[in-house]
Amino acid sequence: MGLPGEPRPAGLAGDVHALARAVAAAPTEPRWREDLLLRLRPVGQRFAEHVRVTEGPTGLYRELLTHSPRLHHGVRLLTREHAAIVAALVAVQRLAEHSDAGLDELRHRAGYLLRTLARHRRRGADLLWQAYQTDLGGET
Repeated sequence: MGLPGEPRPAGLAGDVHALARAVAAAPTEPRWREDLLLRLRPVGQRFAEHVRVTEGPTGLYRELLTHSPRLHHGVRLLTREHAAIVAALVAVQRLAEHSDAGLDELRHRAGYLLRTLARHRRRGADLLWQAYQTDLGGET
């Protein structure tokens, strides 16, 4: 946990932050694996919601492509990343659920998941910037 009164990110970002803190804790803590699973579940739920909101028939990606078809490659990349992130989430969950799985492997996979989520978030923000800076007259 953070310091009292310390602002915490909301939504998926907050859940990812909590998962990162769980991963960073010493894996020798008695309930490290259980805490990791506890923090992983909301990330999976919120990420599934993110996919629904972005990829759905009235989702953000369809809206972006309607207004900025030139972003097709970026949208396609983000959509492919969704599948990779879901696979990474499942892999971490399966490892965490099996007490015979090595802690080093679990920590490595969880770290990979966190890095992949961070990269996806940056790419999504960049894509939105590209879409809306053009709409505001940034393109000549």
